[in-house]
Amino acid sequence: MLLDLALYLVTPAPWRHRRLGYVRESILLTSRARRCRRAWAPHCAAARTAMLAAAADLPRRESVIVLGSGGLADVPLAELAARFRSVVLADAVHPLGARLAARRHGNVRLVTVDLVAEAVAALCGPADLTISANLLSQLPIVPLDRCEARGSAVPEGLGGQIVSAHLAALDALPGRVCLITDTDQREEDRAGRITDTLDLLHGVRLPAPFRAWEWEIAPFGEAAANRRLIHRVRAYPDWAAARRAVDRA
Repeated sequence: MLLDLALYLVTPAPWRHRRLGYVRESILLTSRARRCRRAWAPHCAAARTAMLAAAADLPRRESVIVLGSGGLADVPLAELAARFRSVVLADAVHPLGARLAARRHGNVRLVTVDLVAEAVAALCGPADLTISANLLSQLPIVPLDRCEARGSAVPEGLGGQIVSAHLAALDALPGRVCLITDTDQREEDRAGRITDTLDLLHGVRLPAPFRAWEWEIAPFGEAAANRRLIHRVRAYPDWAAARRAVDRA
């Protein structure tokens, strides 16, 4: 807890992002990634593989932008920096570890942006590859939490609207788009019984993925002694191709 407090105080971020809760969410996620490094390893490896698959056959590799880069646990930064002339890491908060990692590469730039409120298209420009990195399900969290903290009613369908808006923004981008996102959560007890489920995309449905896997995001003892949380993850190295497959069906 003391480490989290220290990180909260020293992590660079605009005051607005602190006020909205983005710094707090970033610190909590970074701390969980550190504690659950072993449980997260298969997920992070699968996500990195999907991102590099998206870049493998591109005819042009001038620029790549990673939306939701966060602490870089699931982002193959060194490989992307070696393959592209320019790498942009975009998120509301860039933890200190990510900032130090970015400094090792002369072609990596950090952009601090509220990916809910600010236009993705204006941020990205004509990137050859845009990666939405385990971001989609995260976008509604702060806006929904803020409504609850204020004691105000959550606007009906707000979560789904935020998810749909991000997908629409990705659809409008030039170049290739790689989408990696968790879609649903299940809670299990030690006997393997499902005790609860949660739709992380608020009713928005996605096409069949190129690859899917499970992410043990909170092992036993992390969120509760006798419960663990498992997320289902989908990867689309070429999001537009997945969309076209649905249209042809």
